[in-house]
Amino acid sequence: MYRGREGQWAFYLHRISGLGILVFLMLHVANIASAMWGPEVSNALMKFYHQPVFQLGLLVLVAGVLYHGFNGLRIILMDFTSWGVRYQRQLWYGVWVLFVVFYLPFLIRIGGNILGGGHGD
Repeated sequence: MYRGREGQWAFYLHRISGLGILVFLMLHVANIASAMWGPEVSNALMKFYHQPVFQLGLLVLVAGVLYHGFNGLRIILMDFTSWGVRYQRQLWYGVWVLFVVFYLPFLIRIGGNILGGGHGD
């Protein structure tokens, strides 16, 4: 199942996407906690997070969440069905199909706002 093929890539991408989600959650909690120091600090952080690099980070975050979620469903099917391991390669390609179907509208909407200079409003 591993040996440099689909299963190994699924494993690596699942771990990387999970770590990315963890980093986002830590930043999110820090941002929420900044309200303790008053609106000046909180507003300054919000302004900081509206820089283009963080807007691109939003695209990466959504990609990570979608992949992690769909691959997690693939893992559940592999663990709890008698056929999941046998079809793990096909399931992984199914994860990518679902990923593209759900990510493209988001990429078009948010990516267009970033390239067009909008702020996702």
